[in-house]
Amino acid sequence: MKEYILLIRNTIDSKGNFSLQQHLEFVNKCSVYIESLQRAGKLLAAQPMVREGVLLSKKTIDWETTPFNEHNEIMVGYYHIIANDMTEAIEIAKGNPEFAYTTTARIEVRPLKMKEDSTGYVYPNND
Repeated sequence: MKEYILLIRNTIDSKGNFSLQQHLEFVNKCSVYIESLQRAGKLLAAQPMVREGVLLSKKTIDWETTPFNEHNEIMVGYYHIIANDMTEAIEIAKGNPEFAYTTTARIEVRPLKMKEDSTGYVYPNND
């Protein structure tokens, strides 16, 4: 089994016109999705992200902070999962409720590096 991170991206206002009922329905679907991943032993962690923050960069000797929503798309949450391979990780991502409720969602599916091949360094985890 390998570890993957699913980075959930969407437009800033993707659910801005939802009624309270639609929002509660969406949150419930997310809860069902999370519980199904937990029962299958595929979920390590999942969190939504607050829609505020900055991008931090350093081009020379000075640090720069800029709003992260400058392109109207933000990371709205993540799932840290276990999958046999990239194909299974993609299938897990396809079940995310974000796709059922908006047409602007995108999920970045990335394998996590557990060890540096060149040095043998093993990254810490919560085991």
